[in-house]
Amino acid sequence: MVSLDDAVTARLKKGSKEFEILVDPELGLAFKRGEPVDISKVLAVEGIFEDARGGERIAESDLVSVFHTDDVLEIAKHILKEGEIQLTKEQRKRFLEEKRRLVVTFIAQNAINPQTMAPHPPQRIEIAMEEAKVNIDPMKSVDELVNITMKAIRPLIPIRFEEVNVAVRIPALYAPRAYGEVSGFGKMVKNEWQKDGSWIAVVRIPAGMQTDFYAMLNHFTKGEAETKLLKDDSPGKD
Repeated sequence: MVSLDDAVTARLKKGSKEFEILVDPELGLAFKRGEPVDISKVLAVEGIFEDARGGERIAESDLVSVFHTDDVLEIAKHILKEGEIQLTKEQRKRFLEEKRRLVVTFIAQNAINPQTMAPHPPQRIEIAMEEAKVNIDPMKSVDELVNITMKAIRPLIPIRFEEVNVAVRIPALYAPRAYGEVSGFGKMVKNEWQKDGSWIAVVRIPAGMQTDFYAMLNHFTKGEAETKLLKDDSPGKD
């Protein structure tokens, strides 16, 4: 449960009455976006207030009259979904920066320049977002913001989401741990063990993660892994 010092007010006006709760700002936003968050963990205090900061609780009769229940957790859900979360200027700035970072990272890892088949550097995506004046709304999910961003920057830079198939051969010395390392990057299209103890596989990964994927292989095989980027008509490509 968030401390009172770190909590913010969520407010809903119904008729002439205002109903307030004190909430964790991050969990409150997540709940409002529809993410699976336990409402009891969102609240700093299990209470419904007329003036949350002043500690003035609202009459139970008013709760029942408006919400048809006096269950604090159920009423808190209504307040979060239908009302406003009063973020401080600093909190809003921090949330916006974090959301922007998540959007840029997702696009950089999953999209490519279809002209070169190479990923766009995060800085190029950020510049395109600035040029397109992309608005990062902290109330929206990362998935929603990615869709909004891609639509906005496509007229400015050649970009699309793409997956690629990479064939991998791991020497016997490193093969036992290979499956977990490789499958963590994407979907295993096929894999088989060789008589010499080596392991070969074809894995489908987001095109933008090729650099990270090759770096991972080089690190744990000390540069002895063999890789090949498969063309569309190569074996293993669906």
